[in-house]
Amino acid sequence: MILIGIGGNLRSPRFGPPIDTLSAALAALEAEHIKILTRSGWYRTEPVPRSEQPWFINAVVSLETQLGAKELLMLLQAMERRFGRVRVRPNAPRVLDLDILDYQGERMDTPSLVLPHPRLHQRRFVLIPIAEIAPDWRHPILGLTAQQLLARLSSEQQVVRLPC
Repeated sequence: MILIGIGGNLRSPRFGPPIDTLSAALAALEAEHIKILTRSGWYRTEPVPRSEQPWFINAVVSLETQLGAKELLMLLQAMERRFGRVRVRPNAPRVLDLDILDYQGERMDTPSLVLPHPRLHQRRFVLIPIAEIAPDWRHPILGLTAQQLLARLSSEQQVVRLPC
């Protein structure tokens, strides 16, 4: 199973509000011959770490691709740039964020890619959508399901499912 986190909190001049930008990004992934198998609902989430920037819209998708993990990462980063993302500093507001959360259970630790995503087990905005679309998924290192990982976290971080 390949899991990708998708999110954004800035309006795109080309696509409009974050949810429209994220929908356009999913369509762009499919145009790149990446098959989206499932998508969670959309969630409105507060920034992590907390800040005064706008809240995010987030989801998780499972997908199928012939690309390896590093090639997929390069495609996702190129897509972020095409959609207007500019990396100025960590945790800055952004038009589009595409993160590989898990790539078929692979473990990798390189300067450009760490798998599984090193903070996914600490983020409610990732674990709640994973639990929604892949209840049997287990963290490749910790061996726990998304529900079990959620039970370990405080409920401080606000995550609100948007109506369909």
